Amino acid sequence: MPPAPHLALPPTDRVLSPLTGWTRAHWEALADRQLAALVPYATPGFAQYRLPGRNSWSGVVSDGLEGFARSFLLAAFRIAGAGGEVDPRLVERYARGLTTGTDRDSGEAWPELTDCSQQMVEAASIAIGLYETRPWIWDKLDTRVQERVVDWFSGFVGGKTWDNNWRLFQVVSEQFLASVGAPYSQADIDGGLDRIEDWYRGDGWYTDGDGRNFDYYNGWAMHLYPLWWARMTGGDDGGRATVYRERLGQFLATYPHFFGGDGAPVHQGRSLTYRFAAAAPVWMGALADCTPLAPGLTRRLASGTARHFVERGVPDERGLLPLGWYGTFLPATQAYSGPASPYWASKGYLGLLLPAEHPVWTEREVPLPVEESDQYTALPQPGWLLHGTRHDGIVRLINHGSDHNPLEGPAQDDPHYAKFAYSTATAPETAPRAWDRAVDGHIALLAPDGTPSRRLRIHPLRCEGRVAASRHDARYPGTDETYTIETTSALHGPWEIRVHRVRAPAGATVREGGHAVAGDTRPRTECGPGWALACTTTGLTSAVVALHGWDGEAGIAREVAANAYGPHSATPFLTSAPHPSGIGIHVTLVALSRDTVSPRALRESITCDVDGDTVYVRFPDGTALAL
Repeated sequence: MPPAPHLALPPTDRVLSPLTGWTRAHWEALADRQLAALVPYATPGFAQYRLPGRNSWSGVVSDGLEGFARSFLLAAFRIAGAGGEVDPRLVERYARGLTTGTDRDSGEAWPELTDCSQQMVEAASIAIGLYETRPWIWDKLDTRVQERVVDWFSGFVGGKTWDNNWRLFQVVSEQFLASVGAPYSQADIDGGLDRIEDWYRGDGWYTDGDGRNFDYYNGWAMHLYPLWWARMTGGDDGGRATVYRERLGQFLATYPHFFGGDGAPVHQGRSLTYRFAAAAPVWMGALADCTPLAPGLTRRLASGTARHFVERGVPDERGLLPLGWYGTFLPATQAYSGPASPYWASKGYLGLLLPAEHPVWTEREVPLPVEESDQYTALPQPGWLLHGTRHDGIVRLINHGSDHNPLEGPAQDDPHYAKFAYSTATAPETAPRAWDRAVDGHIALLAPDGTPSRRLRIHPLRCEGRVAASRHDARYPGTDETYTIETTSALHGPWEIRVHRVRAPAGATVREGGHAVAGDTRPRTECGPGWALACTTTGLTSAVVALHGWDGEAGIAREVAANAYGPHSATPFLTSAPHPSGIGIHVTLVALSRDTVSPRALRESITCDVDGDTVYVRFPDGTALAL
């Protein structure tokens, strides 16, 4: 069982919310606790919140601004959602922080907005916060303070941002300037909105900049900011807002499939320490009146996600959001993540802007897709299969499309993008030594010293129904030679069948690892001829079963302090004997389940035949696949 929450919450309401028990009052209590917990870490004039934890590469002052800006976003939703009927000290703190932060002689002044500076990210949160709380904060600021705020924001005008979701920070910040009658550049706004058109791939999916950068930024950035821009303009402005609403609606149609029965989002991509922010796009769909989701599903998804983290000790005993997934876990973060970085979680509270009488707060919760039936969802644009099983509530993401690499030039791999599979119950092994080994969720060509090849640029080939395929470049360790591995994944029941067509140096050994499972104690492990299994004390089991081509040993790779889900982790893997030609087909059954898994029985009851380049798999129920 997860630990008890570190905060007092209102009584649950199992009539209105039969699945989570949460109501609007729970969200308000959670917001109030987080905002109050920040006060001891404020600078004297409340312009910065200097939280404990590892600093980012931007430095302590920028990190302090981040603490102000991202928590101001949460405060703004709380203030505006309550019509200003909140503890007046909350409004006073942020009004004072704006006054002090823009005073260059205060000793707490915010860094100026310069090209591609971290301040640009934080300015967007301040702009949105000011827009949403205008009657209670902006309109009551002294005129000289308003002028200083405008002067600070003016660093955006004509400025250069990074060519990704950062373009949208400029859009909303300059639109705020326009909303208060300050100088701004319409060309900057139009340029940013035009640029994201180059990244739109269809079906509600944007890549975050050039390349195949698909992750939660699609929801909490690429969709969110254009619709905030539309909210700030107050009109359609040439039809853009209509397009943005239609696209978010398309995205939301399948978005609930990313969430497990326990509320956990699939653990994939960067900036996962933002946690609750995964709920932001479903709230925005309701706010912009463009969601295809039932109001009760919107609340069930968002409340389930927040409750998932609260029940696992987030926020912590101090009321803070640590850098990590549950507790502090730095390998799940990036170098740009400072101690206040997790407070982009504030976006997950966007629903507080919806009035208490809105249907998302008053209608009864309805189940997530995985709570109703087994789910198989193909997402061709990112190249993903989503695979949810009702009996254990796990959702798995099979990755044949997102690699977070530029379109051209050198490619690298990243554990949050390069794995073949992610899930709502597991995380990739991300500590440096574990990433060097690269066992979990990976097929590797092994050098004689055991060094693995990497999954570099991914080239999608197919994604439809229950099948997806891709090829990737695998550089053989210690050489400049790159070889090709083509992989096809097919889903059947709770299992994934993975077919690898490998081209490698003659005599190379091939290794494949399944999901890494983790917990507070060492997972139990078993190995046999052609199979390996790891199981946590909570009954979460990962297994790999050899169906063809694996004639080496099966084994377990153990790690300590390498996984966001717990200090002890284990990954089952298979190996091949050195192949004389370097060309071969390897077929694996990959299992992740909270049921009992019997690898020996699976190996004996599933038949696999290879005829030329075609693989035929037959299951005990008579289902046959030709891959």
